[in-house]
Amino acid sequence: MVLSGYYGFRNSGDEAVLKSILTALAEAANDAGIVVEPVVLSGDPEWTTKQYGVEAVNRTKLGEVRRALKNSDGLISGGGSLLQDATGLGSIPYYLGIMAIARWCGKPTFVYAQGIGPVNRKVFQPFIARAFKRSAYVSVRDEESATLLRRYGVPPVKIEVVPDPVMGLPAGLDVGEESGKLEGVLGGAQSGASISETKSGSVNESSVESVGDSAADGEDTRPLVGVSVRFWRSDRADLDRAAAALEALAGRHAVRLRFLPFHRGADEDASRYVMERLAGSGVAAELAPAHDDPQLMLREVGRCALLIGMRLHSLIYAANRNVPLLGLSYDPKIDQFVQRLGQRAVGTTEALDPDFVAESAAEILRDPSEWHRSCDEAIRRLKQDAARPSQQIIDFIRN
Repeated sequence: MVLSGYYGFRNSGDEAVLKSILTALAEAANDAGIVVEPVVLSGDPEWTTKQYGVEAVNRTKLGEVRRALKNSDGLISGGGSLLQDATGLGSIPYYLGIMAIARWCGKPTFVYAQGIGPVNRKVFQPFIARAFKRSAYVSVRDEESATLLRRYGVPPVKIEVVPDPVMGLPAGLDVGEESGKLEGVLGGAQSGASISETKSGSVNESSVESVGDSAADGEDTRPLVGVSVRFWRSDRADLDRAAAALEALAGRHAVRLRFLPFHRGADEDASRYVMERLAGSGVAAELAPAHDDPQLMLREVGRCALLIGMRLHSLIYAANRNVPLLGLSYDPKIDQFVQRLGQRAVGTTEALDPDFVAESAAEILRDPSEWHRSCDEAIRRLKQDAARPSQQIIDFIRN
C-alpha cells in the first residue's frame, strides 16, 4: 500500500498521523491474516525509512511515485488537512494528482480520515468531488468536512466520519518503564530548556532539572502546563495575547509552563517569542525538544496536568492521553475537534481574553474532575473508532 500525506517534514502532528496509520494497518492486517507492506511518499525518504522501518520514495519524483503505485495494491491518501488552499495553491493539485496517477495505474484509492478545507477557490471543488467519487473508500475526520464534500457533490452514503487516526496512537512504554532509557533525551517534564531573564534583560536558555527528581525532593510540585503555539498573524498580536494569558495564569495559580514545539524550527521560534515576553514579566518557562518520534511527544503531553494549544495535534495528543485541554483556534479544524469533545475553543487568533483563558485554565487545575466528567466518554468513543478506516481498507483488499 502506498501512503500519501505530508510526511517526511518532521511535523509532529503529521508524523503522528503516519505512525498511527501504519500501526492501525498492521493490526488490521494481522487480524485478517495478511501482511501489508507500506510504501510512504516522503519529503525525506531516507529519514522516513530510518524512523519507521518502511520503504519510502521521494514524493516529488513522479517517476518513482508512479513505479511505486504501479507495483502496489492501492493508495491511501491521508490523513491530515491535505485538501486545503489556506497555506498555498499547490497542496490540492498535488494530492489530487497522486490520486489520479493511482487510478491511471488501475489501483483503488482510499481516503483516510482527511480534514477537508478550507477550499476558498471554487475551481478546486469539482476536482475534489470527482476524485472522491472514484475512491473505493472515503473517510473524513469531522462532520464539517463531510458537509463540504456533500456540498461539492459527493454522495452522502459514500462518506464516513471517523476520528483523527492519532486518537488511536499508543504512547509506547509506560513512564516508569521508559525513565531509564529516556534520561537526557525525553522530557515530558524531564529535560529540555528553560528560559529566564538575566540582569541585563536578555533571554537566556539553560538546561533544567528533572521534574521527577524535583517532585520527589519536595522542591517543585507545581502542575505542568503544556503550551503549543505557532506563527499565524503577521503582527504577532495573537502570540502577544497568548503570552498575556499565560502571565495571568501564572499570577492566579502556581504552574510550570513547558512549551511543546510540534513543528521543528517554526514552532520553536514561536515558542521562544512567547517565552521572551513571559521572561520580561518575570515568568519562567521551559522549551521541550522538537521530538522526531511522535510517541515521544505524546508522552511529553501525557505528563501535563493541562494542555493549552494552537496546533490541532497538540489537542489531539492531549485527548489521546486524557489530559485536560484548552484550544486556541486559528483554523476551523481546531473548533471542530474541541466540539467533538463537547467543548468550545477558549479563544481565537483574532479575539482572546487573557483573563478568561487564565481563569478557565486555573479552574481546570484546581479541579479537573468536571472536565473529565464532560469529556472522557467522548474521548473513549474517539479512541475506539480511530482504527475503523484501516479495518475497512483491509476488508476491501482481502475481498
